[in-house]
Amino acid sequence: MCLGIPGQIIEIIDATQLLAKVDVAGVKRPVNIACIVNDEHPTESCIGDWVLVHVGFAMSRIDENEAHKTLELLNELGEVQDEIEAMKASQSSSQPKTRTLA
Repeated sequence: MCLGIPGQIIEIIDATQLLAKVDVAGVKRPVNIACIVNDEHPTESCIGDWVLVHVGFAMSRIDENEAHKTLELLNELGEVQDEIEAMKASQSSSQPKTRTLA
């Protein structure tokens, strides 16, 4: 499954190479913005845009409210995953130990 993570473009690193710095939940990383730049939306106008980032590329621009909702949902999913892992660990530690006779 492929997952795009919302991030906000905070800086243009290299306009020629179409590289920008994106803040993804506090982690700042370089991202290629070639997929979201066009004549109506040039490189310089991308600062402040919210984008979906996948494998180092800003795949599309998204609404800020949608970005926040998605980040909140991803955080909840992470918490659910943590709970599932804790339940699995608890279940395996509470299983009765079996012994094999040789």
